[in-house]
Amino acid sequence: MKILSDIEIAQSCTMRPISEIADTAGVDREYLEYYGNYKAKVDYRLLRENKRPDGKLILVTAINPTPAGEGKTTTTVGLADGLRKLGKNTMVALREPSLGPVFGIKGGAAGGGWAQVVPMEDINLHFTGDFHAIGAANNLLAAMLDNHIQQGNALGIDVKRIVWKRCVDMNDRQLRNVIDGLGGRMQGVPREDGFDITVASEIMAVLCLASDIPDLKARLGRMVVAYTFSGAPVTAHDLKAEGAMAALLKDALKPNLVQTLEGTPAFIHGGPFANIAHGCNSVMATRMAMRLGDYAVTEAGFGADLGAEKFLDIKCRLAGLTPSAVVVVATVRALKNHGGVAKADLNQENLEALEKGLPNLLQHVSNITNVYRLPCVVAINAFPTDTAAELKLVEDKCRELGVNVALSEVWAKGGEGGMALAREVLRLCEESNNFTFAYDAEDSIESKLDQIARKIYHADGVALTSNARKQLAELEALGFGKLPICMAKTQYSFSDDPTLLGAPSGFTITIRNLKVSAGAGFLVALTGDIMTMPGLPKVPAAEKIDVDENGKITGLF
Repeated sequence: MKILSDIEIAQSCTMRPISEIADTAGVDREYLEYYGNYKAKVDYRLLRENKRPDGKLILVTAINPTPAGEGKTTTTVGLADGLRKLGKNTMVALREPSLGPVFGIKGGAAGGGWAQVVPMEDINLHFTGDFHAIGAANNLLAAMLDNHIQQGNALGIDVKRIVWKRCVDMNDRQLRNVIDGLGGRMQGVPREDGFDITVASEIMAVLCLASDIPDLKARLGRMVVAYTFSGAPVTAHDLKAEGAMAALLKDALKPNLVQTLEGTPAFIHGGPFANIAHGCNSVMATRMAMRLGDYAVTEAGFGADLGAEKFLDIKCRLAGLTPSAVVVVATVRALKNHGGVAKADLNQENLEALEKGLPNLLQHVSNITNVYRLPCVVAINAFPTDTAAELKLVEDKCRELGVNVALSEVWAKGGEGGMALAREVLRLCEESNNFTFAYDAEDSIESKLDQIARKIYHADGVALTSNARKQLAELEALGFGKLPICMAKTQYSFSDDPTLLGAPSGFTITIRNLKVSAGAGFLVALTGDIMTMPGLPKVPAAEKIDVDENGKITGLF
């Protein structure tokens, strides 16, 4: 029997009209803006006018990713479907995929198997145009900045201290560092410039953290784009740019409503990367999911050291959210990879390698339960090659930490395969928790960096380059010292070295650059060799993506 690919599974299912999904979610038609038959935006007025008490918030996170895959989005979708099968009013809140990974390595990011959100082709490609609007707003600000300099530079901007980059939602290493403004006096001021990928832009973070249009405009206006010759920050407000940017973003700010394969309502909105940005879907979508459902299931990008840390220390802090339970997703295959087994050999039982890789999972679990003091369950995303002995070893080691393990079979069985996990999540949601942050926002910048490194990464501390130390002093002098920290770090390791798998020790985290994202409301710390513009792999996923004469897309998975 042929095994269907993810896109073939998605295309074999019959979607329900989005109006019916809205009815299921309890969204009145007056708030719906249709984008065809299966997608809609939901007006943000709903949050003001719907006074229903908020439901419980469930966070899905994972171990450090490996080439073997973990299935975090798949588990998130399957868990929500499983809760629905248990009769619970449940909503999903996810991020929008970036075109960079879609055409780069991943080939798509809408779940997998029988636990997907649909229409997956639309979600993975242009969707409702949110990312295009973010890129346009970002590049409008860049154009207004350069035009201000060209037209006389009344603000006294130092062209060597421009910190605002252009952006494009594509993996394109060629654009990391460019020189523009060439061609003569009327063609602009020549200067060094560069591009970030759209999902790493501050406007993406601002959109995801804004509560309404006035808050969006205020955040856009606070964004620092450059510094003057005297060292004073220049903001988008100084350039009178926030109104026009907000006009471009007013529709993008509205969350997108779609559905899972089983008809569970799903909000998919915003898409910052968790390795170079804060890695969470929009606050507005999360709040809508909580307002409409008794349970809202959301995820944070990459491993818990990145996505979950930022979800908890940034998003929950800034939005006043408290999760009721956390799910940490792992696979036996990925844990064996952390234990030193090559991808080609992961289908063979190897208890020794599994035990060697388990500390990665256990450290993430310990961080959730001991640092953040939240109830936690480990979801083992099942593969047919997992043996009973391997599954028992994972369960025994987790129970030693007082954490239960649930087998998740959602890839093969959809919501039915997520019911065991759903029951454990429901139990955890009834437990009281003493949610706390990893650091106090009032701490110094260096102290916050050090606490994240020690408590979450289990490092020996941080080492700031001379450049970063100079930036730290300047940021504190400008009054930005009390903002939370957004760490930009490799996703593959607790350390800033992607080759150190498992749960390494005896390392320090090197901070090479510090900058303020004043609109988003956090400081960004770049560690190791992390890049804010990824590149394509040797064989990009784009080579396998195609469309036939009827418009049917293939190769997204």
